[in-house]
Amino acid sequence: MPASFRFASQRRVPLESSEKGHYVPIAAPLMSVEDTGTKMGRFTVSVMVAARKPYSIKPGRRPERLGRAEFARQHGADAVSLRMVEAFALEFGLRVQPSRPGPCVLRLTGSAAALQEAFGVSLRMINTPQGSFRIREGAIYIPEELVGHVVAVLGLDNRPQARPHLRVARPHKGNLSYTPPQVAALYGVSQGAKAGKQTIGLIELGGGYRNADLAAYFEELNQPAPRVTAISVDGAQNRPRSSDAADCEVMLDIEVCASVACGAKVAVYFAPNTDQGFLNAVSTAVHDGVNKPSVICIGWGGPESAWTRQACRALNQVFLEAAALGVTIIAASGDEGSTDGVSGGGNHVNFPASSPYVLGCGGTRLLGSGQTITSEVVWNDLALGEGATGGGVSSLFPLPSWQQGCHVPPTIVPGGGRGVPDVAGNADPLTGYRVRVDGVMEVIGGTSAVAPLWAGLMALANQQSGTPLGFVNSFLYAASAKRAFRSITQGNNGAFSARPGWSACTGLGSPVGDAVIELLCAASSRASRASRGAKRPGGRVPATRKSAARK
Repeated sequence: MPASFRFASQRRVPLESSEKGHYVPIAAPLMSVEDTGTKMGRFTVSVMVAARKPYSIKPGRRPERLGRAEFARQHGADAVSLRMVEAFALEFGLRVQPSRPGPCVLRLTGSAAALQEAFGVSLRMINTPQGSFRIREGAIYIPEELVGHVVAVLGLDNRPQARPHLRVARPHKGNLSYTPPQVAALYGVSQGAKAGKQTIGLIELGGGYRNADLAAYFEELNQPAPRVTAISVDGAQNRPRSSDAADCEVMLDIEVCASVACGAKVAVYFAPNTDQGFLNAVSTAVHDGVNKPSVICIGWGGPESAWTRQACRALNQVFLEAAALGVTIIAASGDEGSTDGVSGGGNHVNFPASSPYVLGCGGTRLLGSGQTITSEVVWNDLALGEGATGGGVSSLFPLPSWQQGCHVPPTIVPGGGRGVPDVAGNADPLTGYRVRVDGVMEVIGGTSAVAPLWAGLMALANQQSGTPLGFVNSFLYAASAKRAFRSITQGNNGAFSARPGWSACTGLGSPVGDAVIELLCAASSRASRASRGAKRPGGRVPATRKSAARK
């Protein structure tokens, strides 16, 4: 390999799936455009490089479980790819940052002019009511020698990427509300269940929490306040403001998951609301060897059509890494019904809930008292302007093996697309959750409330199992799992209607709490025994364990 590379003189080729359209998901309307120049200053981009040995999950098999250090050794960045990108950066005057959010992600810092030249893009600044942002359109261009070494480049464009999937309840006749423990009780979670050895990670793209609010809220619930740690990613901080949507998301996530999984620690990863920030936050959380979250909850997202394919591919790779490390990723499926709020009609699903390595959470309207549910239907308040559960079929990801036989509706993906969501829970703001935000009690719904509910349930399951359960989708879709779900058979989210079994509104249904925990613990135990047996000479399960593995 030559000591230096003539990248500047090489033919440029578009980086696969890097095309960025004119769509501005949150920053619209455009107020003015400024020319590129010194106003952009210096900034940092994230480059995902090829792995030394790509990690994969064989269909129908439990993911091979690795520790974080072992994963980095086996499946970290390819050494040749690293040297190539570092030499490329040096040639264009870019600085390689010493710390990485994950084993395959590098951060390069330079001037706007240097970054534009390095990646063959033209950047502009736009001014909107929500701030000023860098934008690019079209593809990113890289020297042809880097093809196969660079997977994604994020951060050239810093338009807001995602939105929180929550709804603050407005006054309506017949409004109801519950505390999160009351919802957990309705779903059959044993009262007093604890998760003291678990850490739940939360991905937050804005907002913040106040310890005084958490102390007051958990005192009212007669529970100890959780130990909450804020982790800064790309300079973002815990910055509570004044009951804005981001603060509501942060407090909803903490208060729901920690009150369901009493005693669990909470690690909150604050990052900028960009595709780069999203990637770095998830990668930091997944590979966090200090806090070691066993469950990561994401209440933010956007329609698949609002993401570049390279961003989805990069994040999907990190979700796959989580499966290898035994970390469960849980995400909200959106609050805009089957269109996911995309103008112009058509059906769309929300990413990252559409990733096949994520447990996607849809929403219901729940009525009940104590431990008795009197009614549960699909959440759809579109007629009242109060949203509806997201759900449908992915246009990006193929039908996974564990959804075969679920009668997922057809889509443009050859062979079928991944169905969304996987599971459900109470999300209607008219039957919402009582939480404390910036010193005020609010009633909040949305699928952002369902994700931390399931995160708390997963933390309880991890505690009972004694080992992180990790990627659980295949367990939940097994025929034996039906008893662990309350099937939702009434209602629709626009284009899709509820039905027995899986539906594109509420997935497999809402949880029968203790049955979900028992199912996951038993399935994980069987899979672990089978995996140990398969590693013996000849790949046989010992005779004394065969019957147990079949039960």
